[in-house]
Amino acid sequence: MLIASTALILATLAGYSLLCMASPFGTCRKCSGAGAKLTVNRAGKIKRVKPCRRCKGQGKRLRIGRRLHNHSREIHRAGTR
Repeated sequence: MLIASTALILATLAGYSLLCMASPFGTCRKCSGAGAKLTVNRAGKIKRVKPCRRCKGQGKRLRIGRRLHNHSREIHRAGTR
């Protein structure tokens, strides 16, 4: 049981690391990729209010796994100078 759960966790982590390598940017969860906070006015029209603060209007954010990878590379690079 312990070996099976460990193998499942390792497979999940390997899959996520491959995803982060293939596609480092994911859709912003705050604005759903729109890049701005959208509102509906009284007439029923959708309008952009202001750029999303999380993604700064891009609609994409760097994945957590890729951010950890970049940070570990920076630490390694600083330690080997």
